[in-house]
Amino acid sequence: MNLSEIHKTQQLRCVTALVYYDLILNFNEMVVTEVSKVPSGNAVQIMATVMGTLTALSDGMQYGWSAPIIPLLQQPSSPVKITNSDIVWIENTFMLGGLAGIPLTIYLLDKLGRKNSMLIAAVENLIAWLLLIFASSSEVILVARFLTGFAGDCNFVATPMYIAEIADKKIRGRLGALIFIMMLMGILLIYSIGPFISIAASSSVGAAVIITQLLTFSFMPESPYYLLVKNRKEEARQALRILRGTEDVDQELEEIAQAVEEENRARGRPLELFTVKSNRKAIIIMSVLNFAQHFSGVSVILMNLHMILEDAATNIPPSIIAIIFSVLMLFASGLSALLIDSLGRKILLYTSCFLTAVTLLLLATYFACKNNDVNMEAYSWVPAVAVISYAITFKCGLGLIPIVLTAELFPTNVKALGCTVSDAMYIIGSVSSIYAFHFLHMNYGMHVPFFLFGCACLLTGIFSLLIIPETKGKTLDEIQKLLKGEESAVNGACVSDADSETIPLLS
Repeated sequence: MNLSEIHKTQQLRCVTALVYYDLILNFNEMVVTEVSKVPSGNAVQIMATVMGTLTALSDGMQYGWSAPIIPLLQQPSSPVKITNSDIVWIENTFMLGGLAGIPLTIYLLDKLGRKNSMLIAAVENLIAWLLLIFASSSEVILVARFLTGFAGDCNFVATPMYIAEIADKKIRGRLGALIFIMMLMGILLIYSIGPFISIAASSSVGAAVIITQLLTFSFMPESPYYLLVKNRKEEARQALRILRGTEDVDQELEEIAQAVEEENRARGRPLELFTVKSNRKAIIIMSVLNFAQHFSGVSVILMNLHMILEDAATNIPPSIIAIIFSVLMLFASGLSALLIDSLGRKILLYTSCFLTAVTLLLLATYFACKNNDVNMEAYSWVPAVAVISYAITFKCGLGLIPIVLTAELFPTNVKALGCTVSDAMYIIGSVSSIYAFHFLHMNYGMHVPFFLFGCACLLTGIFSLLIIPETKGKTLDEIQKLLKGEESAVNGACVSDADSETIPLLS
């Protein structure tokens, strides 16, 4: 490396550090300002959510780990020698671990509870980071990646459930959105430090995040809903007192106990997730949304952004666009988290779908013209604008709302199974969208998969507008009444049986 290259590398490090530092300062200021408006009695809920979602920050680091680390592994000085086939497995083993973790996740959530499941996922993540710190072969890296996917599956099912069950309904959406924000911060963190320090050093940062969670979240209370399901009423009362910051919790405790009792009357076989009308509607909604998240192109764009931009021959360096892209995704998630409990889930979701469709169709049209030998030199800015706009429109709704709804739509008696099935749909959607992209790109051109993704977003927007209920400001019991089509006086938001029967698929 000559002096010019060293100088450029140092400049890049400084710019990256300044961008990340400024981002964190602004993001923290935004969060502190918003939290200051929250009643002081909710402080423990906020603390429990922040401490509990540190695993999501670690998961985000692992999700983006391969992008900056694989080039380091390919260098002659790398402590681990890898082949081209190893690269494919390093990227795919993460998702395979998630699929393998589904049966254990179901067991842990019902037998050990939400909090303990989150702690077990944290321990698995810590082991994975330690393996990466001391890795001496590609096999060790693959084991670490598999274990991380295994832990990530448990974490992204247990954490939304825990947050939804401890949070006051007025801030539940805001707190539930934090898991995705933490994940994006993890992606940005590994992008910022991964290329510039050793693999062991960056892995040590991930391990430190997990150790912080284990030292702090261990002292947080378990979900009162789960404790009542297990007939541990006094423990649930004490947990609720801690979470609400008051001794006067008897009324809320009885409301939760009544809701759990009503749901437990229907407790039965896992098949009831599909045979009970409200459960079936919930699983259909979540399956559509989880598939739609990936068929909006998010996994494809995150994993292939530089290649897509190079193919587009944009006049802005792909590395610069990638930094802007990740920063805007984080800020858009923060903005959505602040708006979710005021504007509502539904309006954010369908607006995001329609606007994301516009950005994808714009990108597809550019590639279609370029692939048909139209001179696009004067429009080389279009892909950059489309991708940057996508970062905002996607994360303002479609990239955030589904994980909040996952924890809200399923009743307690099938929540563990429902959330786990939804998580499986999420993983399958990711794998199938990536396969579809590469198949269509290689056989028909870059424009075809983006036309597919754009149309998928349009259909999801229509689905969100017509089918998905608004859950803003509703208790979990009231949300179940919405899904069952029962009349309710709560904000006049519930639909009647007659209305719900107009959609045979969900009846």
